[in-house]
Amino acid sequence: MKLKRGEGLNLIPFIDIMLVLLAIVLSVSTFIAQGQIPIEVPKASASENPKNNQKIIIMITAQNQIWFKQNNVSIQELQTLLSEIPPTMLIELKSDKESKFDLFIQILNLLKEQNHENFVISVQKD
Repeated sequence: MKLKRGEGLNLIPFIDIMLVLLAIVLSVSTFIAQGQIPIEVPKASASENPKNNQKIIIMITAQNQIWFKQNNVSIQELQTLLSEIPPTMLIELKSDKESKFDLFIQILNLLKEQNHENFVISVQKD
């Protein structure tokens, strides 16, 4: 059976889809390999590192996503998770300098409601 010229299987859309999937896989694998969420914290000249290694990290990304123990959570989920943590546990807040200040204040309010007064705010040494 001979195919006429111009008839046949068009591979261009298939190749386009495969290239998009390859780009997604490479992006995700890079994120998994690094294991870090990109946060650019503000700079301050009077900063010090907390001495306690036992801490829980709450991060706010530039896209206003909340990360709690490397998991993306909503503000309601964060409230539930904070209620399960003892108030003596050190909590480190890392907020990207491009994130909304309102979200940072909401998290501080949640900490106050849960009687978590043992927290630090991360900044870069100037």
